[in-house]
Amino acid sequence: MGDYKISDIYQGGYSSLNPEYSSLFTGYRVKDTSTIGVSSDPRTANILKDVSDKLSTGQKVIELSMIDLGTPLDTISKQQLEEVNRLSKLTGVDITVHGPIVDASGITQQGVFDDAQREIIERKLINSIERSQQLNKDGNISVTFHTANSLPGAMWSKTKKGEKILAMPVVNQETGQLSMAREEEKYYPHPVPVKGERSGEVVPVGKPVIYTPGETIKIMNDTKWSNDLDQVEFNRQHANKLLEEIHPIFIGRYLQWKEHEYNPDKVPNPNIEPKEYEEIRKIYTANAYLNESQRKVNALFDDAVKYSPPEKKEELKKLANEYTKILVDGKNNPKVESDAIFMLTQRLSSMESPKIFLPAEEYALDKTTQTFGNVAFDSWKRFGGSKKAPIVNIENPPAGFGLSRGEDLKNVVQGARKKFVEIATKPKREGGAGLSESEAKLEAEKMIGVTWDVGHINQLRKFGFSGEDIIKEAEKIAPLVKHIHLSDNFGMDNIELPMGMGNVDLKEVMEKLGEKGEKAKKIVEAAHWWQHMQSSPYAVTLEATGSPIYSMGMAPYWNQAIGLQQGYLGGLEGQWLPQINYETFGTSFSNLPMGLGGQHQATGRGRFSGTPME
Repeated sequence: MGDYKISDIYQGGYSSLNPEYSSLFTGYRVKDTSTIGVSSDPRTANILKDVSDKLSTGQKVIELSMIDLGTPLDTISKQQLEEVNRLSKLTGVDITVHGPIVDASGITQQGVFDDAQREIIERKLINSIERSQQLNKDGNISVTFHTANSLPGAMWSKTKKGEKILAMPVVNQETGQLSMAREEEKYYPHPVPVKGERSGEVVPVGKPVIYTPGETIKIMNDTKWSNDLDQVEFNRQHANKLLEEIHPIFIGRYLQWKEHEYNPDKVPNPNIEPKEYEEIRKIYTANAYLNESQRKVNALFDDAVKYSPPEKKEELKKLANEYTKILVDGKNNPKVESDAIFMLTQRLSSMESPKIFLPAEEYALDKTTQTFGNVAFDSWKRFGGSKKAPIVNIENPPAGFGLSRGEDLKNVVQGARKKFVEIATKPKREGGAGLSESEAKLEAEKMIGVTWDVGHINQLRKFGFSGEDIIKEAEKIAPLVKHIHLSDNFGMDNIELPMGMGNVDLKEVMEKLGEKGEKAKKIVEAAHWWQHMQSSPYAVTLEATGSPIYSMGMAPYWNQAIGLQQGYLGGLEGQWLPQINYETFGTSFSNLPMGLGGQHQATGRGRFSGTPME
């Protein structure tokens, strides 16, 4: 017999023997398909029908999107939640929840931080926890919340030299108003020694001094502090000019008059002569200037206490005692009061400016951790501890929003856990749980974790970040991950496609998340796929993640499924003999099973005349 070679009938077809095949396959293989699910439609309140429809795909986990966008959370009745709970028990499906997308920091739609608004948001999140518990009263249902929704983030730029912040939002802590600090260039008519981040440099005349956003914020604080102190001194000097024109004897008469005003029964009326009124009137005018200075310097001292580092508090306390002693010893003498104000302003001006203007994300971090810490403890206390209470999982919003990077999310979770511990260790009579610190820390770790959205963080690419940079972001939060959201995009916009259709490096990201990522529920968020393709992304996700077709966990995998061939009695369908085969070559039979040579019913026409065969 001569040598011969059997070749594929159709060259370039799918190979069912290649476990790495498929343009969708991401290289990361999810062995346990029960950890993969899709989210419900956030636009409908009929979640029972939506969940029932999605169960037909065979998935074992579904996330209810109660995100409060388009359809308010309160339109979902408690009966719907109870029926979904029954359905999940009957089918053995796990339910998770995506809670309302709000700003836990309390920033309003007008861009103002408001603590009253933060408390409203906290109650809203607690309400969503209560409603989520109806879906699983016997276990820890995962409830996901974003760190932020409308809070703006820093404007980053990634170059060969490293990361750079071009602009960052700034909050005035006194008013809650937002502004923007940008990188600025300023020219001066003299050489300028550079301070702060580049201390030691001297910029010559003709070249701009470049201020980073961080340095711009310091300039904002220094300028405000200096201007406010100047206003105090302006009023004090006006008072001094008037007092210098007045003879000390009239000041004495003025003090007698004031004592009579305060204690008319004990201090007799000094009976000031008409010719003395002009001088006394000047003293009253000077005193009005001093009162304004006093009011302003009191406000500045309050700012110094509130917005200066903790180590400055003791120094400020000593300064306050010294100032008070001078005023008491002066017994309402306006000259003594003027000297006391001068002393206080001089000492305040020598101190570092209070941080009234603060990076908005730094300010929001404190408020956000307070909210999530309170919500998690309320869940723990209300529903019987960490064995049954809904878990608070905090998600990174799309890159570009505030608190959206790996380090931000890590700080939010750790801060919320710290707040949980602070409350839990308080005595029960004070609203706590009376736990030891070690017990409280353990419970906090169980109750608060991370939902890592691989599509959201991928949008760092629009700032110049590489795939390697984004993988490092995942590494920062890996130990905290309890839940994962899967969506693909190209890094430019908040687009949600199934995995394998964009440039998210899923394999590398999941490798960094390790065992926690492998065990976590993975919810496919593919809104734009639903919108345009009108089909579930579950099947293509199984293909993208190379999940095994059979429960034994071995080959073949879903990324190979498109190349698998049916047997002869199945009609040799698929890539082996596609419909075009029948349309091209036809058959001599009609209405017979394909296994016996019958023609595809879809065509219904012969190959010659084009008329129906019957």
